[in-house]
Amino acid sequence: MEIEQLTARRTGLVVTELPYMVGPEKVIEKIKDAVNAKKLSGISDVMDLTDRKHGLRLVIEIKNGFNPNAVLQQLYRFTPMEDSFGINNVTLVDGQPQTLGLLQLLQVYVGHRLSVVRRRTAFRLGKKKDRLHLVEGLLIAIVDIDEVIQIIRSSDEASAARERLMSIYDLSEIQANYILELRLRQLTKYSRIELEKEQEELRREIAELEAILASDVLLRELVSGELAEVADKYGTPRRTVLLESEAVSPTVAAALAAAIPAGKGKAAALPLEIPDDPCWALLSASGQIARTSNQEPLAESGPRSKHDVYRSVVKTTARGEIGAVTSQGRMLRVQVMDMPALPAMSGLPNLAGGVAAKDFITLLKGESLVAFVPLDAVLAIGTAQGVVKRVQPDYPLNREDWEIIALKDKDTVVGVEPAQDDDVDLVFVTRLAQLLRFSASAVRPQGRTAGGMAGIKLGVGDDVIHFGTVRANDPAAVVVTIAGSNGALPGTAPGTAKITPFEEYPAKGRATGGVRAHRFLKGEDTLLLGWAGHGPAKASSSAGVARALPQEHGRRDGSGVPLSQPVDAIGASLAWEEGNAGEK
Repeated sequence: MEIEQLTARRTGLVVTELPYMVGPEKVIEKIKDAVNAKKLSGISDVMDLTDRKHGLRLVIEIKNGFNPNAVLQQLYRFTPMEDSFGINNVTLVDGQPQTLGLLQLLQVYVGHRLSVVRRRTAFRLGKKKDRLHLVEGLLIAIVDIDEVIQIIRSSDEASAARERLMSIYDLSEIQANYILELRLRQLTKYSRIELEKEQEELRREIAELEAILASDVLLRELVSGELAEVADKYGTPRRTVLLESEAVSPTVAAALAAAIPAGKGKAAALPLEIPDDPCWALLSASGQIARTSNQEPLAESGPRSKHDVYRSVVKTTARGEIGAVTSQGRMLRVQVMDMPALPAMSGLPNLAGGVAAKDFITLLKGESLVAFVPLDAVLAIGTAQGVVKRVQPDYPLNREDWEIIALKDKDTVVGVEPAQDDDVDLVFVTRLAQLLRFSASAVRPQGRTAGGMAGIKLGVGDDVIHFGTVRANDPAAVVVTIAGSNGALPGTAPGTAKITPFEEYPAKGRATGGVRAHRFLKGEDTLLLGWAGHGPAKASSSAGVARALPQEHGRRDGSGVPLSQPVDAIGASLAWEEGNAGEK
C-alpha cells in the first residue's frame, strides 16, 4: 500500500498487493459494509483498476481534511487488507541445519566476513614477507653487483653458483635462486634507492597487516568499513519505507490520556481529521511541493534522492496558510492542508511523493512560481533588472491573490526570501558573473504597492539570475556559480562550476556593481546558474535527478571545474535554518 496523490489536491491509498486468498472484490465489499454501518469514515470512493498489464491496483480515495494513515488503520481493522504469517529461517551453519532469527543470521554473516578478512590478511602478509625477503637479498647483492656477476660466470653450474652466493653473502636459497634467475636487462631497473624505497613500503604494509591480525578491534573496523563501501556502491533504496512513528501529536495524546483512565482502554488511534500540528512546507528547485507530517529539524545530509534540492522551506502548521510568490510579482494564498503530506522518516524528506507546482497553483501565461513565504514576515524581493524591495506583511484578508511589488516593463521577480531582521545580507548574482552583497538595513520596508529601489548596478546586457539572503557571519554560507556559453541549447552543455565561501566576497554599498564572482574560460561568456546561501550546496537536473558539484572550494574570481552532466537547479538541503524561517 502506498499513499499517492491522485490529483493535485486529492490523496488516495493505492493497494498493489493483498494477503494470500484475499481478492480486491472482497475488500471492496467489506469497505462498503463498514461505511454503511458508519464504522469507516473519510473515504469518498473505491476503484478496482486491476488489469493484466498493471496487475492488482485498488485505489481508495480519501476525503480532504482526513488523515490517510488514520483511515488506513480503520481499513486494517475492519477489512481483510492485513494478515500475518510466520517464517522459519532454516539454514546450514557449519554443515548443520539450524533455525535462526534475524540477530543470529547477522551474527553468522559477520563471523563469516571476519573469517574471510582474517584469512585474506594472513595471505597478503605472507606475500609481502616473501617479497621483502627477495628485496633484502637484492639489496645485499646490488652493493657488489660486479662481484656477483663474476661469481656466476666463474661457476661451472647453477648449483655451484648458488652455493657460493649463499656462503659469501649469507643469502637464503630462495634469495640466491631469485638472483640467478634474473636477466641482465632486469638489473638496469634495480637501483639501490628504488629497492630501499620498496623495502620501506613493504615493512610499513607488513606492520599494518600484523596489527590487523593481532587486534580484534582493528579487524572489525576493517570489516565494518568494507561493508559500508559495499552498501554505498551497490545499495538500493528500501522498497518498504521505514517510518519513525505513527503516534499522535503531543496535544492529542495528552487529551486522550486524560480521557482514558489509567490501566483501561486500548492504545490510542490516530485522529481521523488532520490536526493543526506544526510542519514544514517545502518547494524543491525542480518544482515539486509537499508538506511534512511534523516539524522535526530537517537533516542536512544523507543519501541523495530526487527533488532533494530545496528552493523554499517555510515553518507553518497543517491547517495554516502560506504565500506563493510568482515571477510577475503576485502572491497567492495557499492552504497547507491541501498540499500532499510526506510520511515521517529519518533523513531527508523525499519530495518524490509531492506534486508539481504547476498542477497545484493556477499561474498566468508566462508566469512561474518563485518561492513559498510566510504571511507574517517582512520579505526581501529581488528582480531581474536589479531592483530590491523589503515589503511589509500588510496583506488583504479577503483576497486569494494580490501584488507585492510594482514591476517595471519586462521586469520579473527572481528571488524572494524572509528578511525580518536587519542582520542578514541581501545577495545579487548577475549573468555576467557579478556578485553584490549588502546589509538588509540599507533597504527600508515598504508597502506592497511600492516599486522598490535600486539594488545592484547592472552593466550593458547584464541581468540578475539569483537573489537571496544570507545570515551575517554564517560560516557554512557558500556561493555556487556555473558558467557556460550563451549560444548553447539548454541542457546540452554541462559548463564549469565553482563553490566559494561566502565570506570571501566583501560587502559593498547598495546600488553598486559588486565584485567578480567567476572568471570565464575560453568558450564561456555567461553564468548559467548562480546561488548563494547556507550550505551544503546541492544541484539537480530540471527533472530533480541529483547532480554532483565540485568538492574543493575555488577562489573568489577564479574559474570553475568542468561538470560531467548539465545542472539546471542549485539549492541547499535547507533553504533556511529554523531560526530564519517564518511562522505560519
